[in-house]
This record gives sequence, C-alpha cells and structure tokens, in this order.
Amino acid sequence: MLLVVNEPVERMSRPYARRWWALLVLCLSLMIAVMANTALTVAAPDMTRDLDLSSSDLQWVIDAYTVPYAALMLLLGAIGDKYSRRGSLVLGLFIMAAGGVAGAFASTSVHIIIVRAVMGFGAAMIMPATLSLLAATFPREERAKAITIWAATSGLAIAAGPLIAGVLLKDNGWESTFLINVPVCAVTIVAAFVLVPPSKAGDQGRIDYFGGLLSVIWSGALIYMIIDGPHFGWGKSAFTAAAIAAIGLLLFVWWELRHPRPILDVRKFAQRAFAGANLAIAVFFLAVFGVFYYLTQHFQFVLDYDPLETGIRMLPLALGVFLGAAATGALTPRFGARVMVMVGMVGGTASLALLIRIDGGSTYPDFVPALALLGLSLGLTVSPCTDTIMGAFPESELGVGGAVNDTSLELGGSLGIAVLGSALASSYAANLTNAPQGSMAPREALEAAKDSVAAGDAVAQSFAEKARQLTEQAAHASPMEAAKLKEQAAELANGSTQMADAVGSAFSDAVSHTSLIGAVILGAGALVVAVLLPRKSAPPRSPAEQEPHPEPQQAPLPTGAGR
Repeated sequence: MLLVVNEPVERMSRPYARRWWALLVLCLSLMIAVMANTALTVAAPDMTRDLDLSSSDLQWVIDAYTVPYAALMLLLGAIGDKYSRRGSLVLGLFIMAAGGVAGAFASTSVHIIIVRAVMGFGAAMIMPATLSLLAATFPREERAKAITIWAATSGLAIAAGPLIAGVLLKDNGWESTFLINVPVCAVTIVAAFVLVPPSKAGDQGRIDYFGGLLSVIWSGALIYMIIDGPHFGWGKSAFTAAAIAAIGLLLFVWWELRHPRPILDVRKFAQRAFAGANLAIAVFFLAVFGVFYYLTQHFQFVLDYDPLETGIRMLPLALGVFLGAAATGALTPRFGARVMVMVGMVGGTASLALLIRIDGGSTYPDFVPALALLGLSLGLTVSPCTDTIMGAFPESELGVGGAVNDTSLELGGSLGIAVLGSALASSYAANLTNAPQGSMAPREALEAAKDSVAAGDAVAQSFAEKARQLTEQAAHASPMEAAKLKEQAAELANGSTQMADAVGSAFSDAVSHTSLIGAVILGAGALVVAVLLPRKSAPPRSPAEQEPHPEPQQAPLPTGAGR
C-alpha cells in the first residue's frame, strides 16, 4: 500500500508535490455530486413512464436529493474537519456509488425517492470536503487559482449532466444514469487514496452537535418549504415548514452567539465581504438553476430535441463558465473581486434580459447569446466569491467554510427552481387558457395540458395517435365508414397541430415572462451586493490567518499550523 498517501498535509514542511493531481480528483468528485442532480432532468420523462410516476412523485424524485444535501452540509463539514476530510470525501463517494446501484434496481416511486435522499446525504459529505481539502492542500498564494478551476468545474458539471445523460439514454434506459456513478466513484475513491493527502483540523475541541442539529432543522425545513409551497400549494405542510425554519434559525443564531466553539460563527455575516459573497452566489444560482430548469424543457418539448440534442445545445453555457472562470485568474488580481463580481452579475442580468424576446417563433440560435453570456458571467462571479468565503475561515474550519459556500449555492438554486418555476407554471397555464387554439380544445384536454409543458405535449401527441389509429381503421372499413373515419382523423390531426402550436407559444411566452422576473431579481441582488462588497479586493481574513506566522527555525510546527 505504498502508493497510498498517508502523511497529513498539515505535517508537510513544504507544499504537497502532487497537489494539482489532487485537485483533479477533487474536481471529479465535485462533478459526481453536481451531475447526479442535473442529469436527472433529461432522464425524468423515461423514468416517469417506466415507474408510472405522478407529477408530485417526480417532483420529490428530483428534490429528495436536495433536502439532505443542503441541510446536512454544515454539520458534515464540521465532522470532516475534526476527524478526516479525505475520509468524509471517500465515504460520500461510496454512498453515491451504493445509491447508484440501488437506484438502477428501483421499481417504485418510494424506492427511488429514498435512494435519491441517500445520494443527497453522500453529496453533503462530498461537497464541503472538496473545498476544504483544496484549501488545506494548496498554499495561500495558489489557492485562488485552484478555486478558479474548482468553480469552472462546478459550472461545467451543471451543463455536462444533461449531455452525458443524453448519451447514455440514446441506447440505454434511465437506469444507466444511476449505474454510471458506480465505476466513476470507484475510480475516484482509489485516486483519492493515491493522490489526495489526508487532512483534518488540529485541536478543535468538541463539535457543537446541538448547533449542527439546529442547522439541519432550520435549513431542511426551509428547503422543504421552498419545494412544497410553489409546487403543491401553500397549505398546512408548507406553512408548518416555514414556522419550523423561522424558529429553528432564531434558535440557531441564539445558540451560536453564546457557544464558546460554535459550529458556525454567525458574526461573520456582519463582515460585508463575507455577506456580499454569499448573497452573490445565492442570487446568481437562483437565476442559473431557474434558467436551466425551463430552457431544458423548452428545448425538449417546444423545439423537439431529444435528451442528447438538448445536452449538446446547453454547451454554450458550459463553455462560457470555463472561459469566465479562466479569465478571473488574470483579471481578479488586477481589478479586484468586487469589480469581477459586479461585472458578472450585470452580465447575468443582461443574459436574462436577452431571453425576454423569446416567443413562439424563436429557434435555437436565438438562445445561444443568452446561454453564452450567462455562463461567462457565472464564471466571472463564482471564483472570487468562493475565494472570499473560504478566506474568512481558519485552517481548522475549512470544511465549515466549504459547507457555507455550498449551502448558499444550493439554497439559491432551490429558490430559483421554486420561484421561477412557479412563475413559469402560472404564466404558462394562463397563456394556454387565453390562446385561441387552446380554447377550441376539449375542456378535459385543456385542463390536462395546463399542468405542464410536458403534459401539453402529451395531449397533442395523444390527438395525433388517435388520428393515426382512425386512419388505420379506415383502411379496412367500408367506403362510407372509411370516409367518416378519415374525416375524424383529419379533425384530430388538425387538433394535434393546433394544441402543439398553442402549447409551444404559451410556454415560449412564459419563458419570456419568467426571464423578466429573473432579470429583476438578479439585478436587484447585484445592487445589494455592490453596496456590501468593499472596494478593496482582499477577502476577509480569519483571525488565525492574521496572526504572524512562526519563524522558519521554530520547527516542527504544531499539527494543523502548516499549509
């Protein structure tokens, strides 16, 4: 087992020699966690058909991953800091692989929802571990560059998920999107032991488990409310979750302010740079996840692209993220984090504004400038914000720092799908009701089509299928009966075309309306972030980092003091 790296990075007298290879492993781990969520968007139609999922079932298949993912990151990040960051990463990868096997053999909605929740638990271990290991392994002068690569990978994973899922679904069932996790996780686990050095905090003392429990309660309840309210109505369950989230958050803040070793020092949010960076990430990912949510639907159900074609057409977003993140490495030291974040947020607002002009006659080239600009803007924003957040934590709390960054991202993304998804659904239903073609459809068919663009497409396809069946019957009927059947088939075929046109036009107009809302939210967020972020570009430094470093001759350094 000589290949396994056993020396903790904190005990190394110089920077770890294979740290860039270690970064590759961390980025691959990050992609596994992110793509497990985004890939499901294109696998959902096949899964719905095979498992006979209702709309609420499908919603929870998607969101069961998100609730434990967002709720547990802070606590699991602190546990990883104390015991083993690499151990947390490896265990999370193992859970993801096990979930992939279980998911491939799922036969009911309950089974697949449980599997997705378990995979979300694994992702909650992986995400903070990737950032904490990155920050522990790289010296401060290289950390910003490493975070830039990490941020670019995060953006690439968002767009790569549907593309890889589309390739798999071309010749395989939806089960393949789960099974692909198994070999990838296995390779990454081996690579983690070979290339990533172990790391943990020094004398951290006892973990604030009660504070961690409170963080799980309030963040889990908040995510549940965000999911449940817009999609299933603001009933008793949504309001109960909102009350639990509010009370849990107040208790969490009260407890953390009084605890001698809090799981999260909430006073950090009084620092303008720290608060502004978290807000920027949350608001930007609100917009990105919302856009991703409705454009993948538009490409599949309005422009009639299959999953692979949809994934390919999201590549301008991925390319933009890569170029934007790469640019921050050279531009941030020159212009400062505040300028880069503001340029990114303004660019993101402009990209959403470009989508306002989308209508029923729009084709794919009309989307390319907005996708490319959105990706470029995201790349410019995320890296400086993440570097600022991680810079606010001492070496002993890097896992918590990564968890805070990722929780802001996940809360923003969940809000984006909930808020913009709700606005999209309301606008689409209203547009379809008012469409001349829609008003001529049977009442039952119209009500079914108003549920979602997928339902509308299914209604149009059902008309076309009935027309085809009648045409086949006419071929074997008497001349008089055949004439009647052909007339009915023609009416159904015409109805199918009219319904498809009405659905496409209604959804396109809803995309325009929702993009306007997203642009307003992102623009307002940019104004607040501009006020919060200080003009100086240096990230907030933790008290531990502000202390003078020991002289070189005062070796050996105590555990956890090394970089």
